[in-house]
Amino acid sequence: MIKGLWALLDGHLTVLKHLFKRPVTLEYPEKKRTLNDEFRGKPEVDGCIGCGVCKKVCPSGAINFTKNENGKINSYTFDLKKCIFCGNCKYYCPVSAIKMTKDYELATTEKDDLKLNYKGGR
Repeated sequence: MIKGLWALLDGHLTVLKHLFKRPVTLEYPEKKRTLNDEFRGKPEVDGCIGCGVCKKVCPSGAINFTKNENGKINSYTFDLKKCIFCGNCKYYCPVSAIKMTKDYELATTEKDDLKLNYKGGR
């Protein structure tokens, strides 16, 4: 009987101890986390010269190019289903054309929404 009362008292003390602490979770999507500057979200491309370095350094093969008849890059695709958001494409881009945004809400019901299509180099 004493064990039962002690367990009941211990449970109540635990509840009281946590009652006045700040909650650990957020009320998502009403409240969103503050992300730091190093966060790697959806990649965005602007000012690509079409050198192809990003495709070579992508460990998951998420970047693909289509070339025109002259051999220049016509367009390229980022497949976010394959992307592991490592940031290698951003780090190794010689003209800093790739930026990793803070956009992390990528859930969708259509697979094609996870393919980002961009026009080719300069």
